[in-house]
Amino acid sequence: MKESIFHRLYDTYHQDVFQFLIYLVKNRSVAEDLSHEVYVRVLKSYDRFEGKSSEKTWLFAIAKNVAIDYFRKSSVRSSRTFDAFDWETNQLVSPTKSPDALVELNDDMQELLLALEKCTGDQKMVIVMRYFQELSIAETAEILNWTEGKVKTTQHRAIKHLRELLTNDTVKEAKSHESK
Repeated sequence: MKESIFHRLYDTYHQDVFQFLIYLVKNRSVAEDLSHEVYVRVLKSYDRFEGKSSEKTWLFAIAKNVAIDYFRKSSVRSSRTFDAFDWETNQLVSPTKSPDALVELNDDMQELLLALEKCTGDQKMVIVMRYFQELSIAETAEILNWTEGKVKTTQHRAIKHLRELLTNDTVKEAKSHESK
């Protein structure tokens, strides 16, 4: 019984969960490892799944927690200090510069993903969930355990920040071309 549920969840959502993780960590092998960890947690905790949320949002909540754990661990490793990782205000800068998948993207998309690195963890998470994974505001709120209002506010601030970053980069780029 439990095994067939697991296989159904895996078959239905594996690609979405993997994409979500690769957008966050920007490294295919790390995303694969984290994806594996998501399903280990799913197996361990499915008995406690109460059906208060959809399986999809429950799975993404687990994936979000796995990603947060990864960033906390790599933050501790790189700084050699045990300061608390503040998810809301810290930027999620992936240890590797660019995933294999990034190379295949067009310039605008690459620019957007690089700008996303300069957003806070909360902003990056909301943008990835809403626009890359196409989750609704309600689903995003459920996964993050937030109100829909907080999702909307974070999304609004993220878009504003991204717009400023992308506009400034475009202006700088245009000026550097003029001076050549």
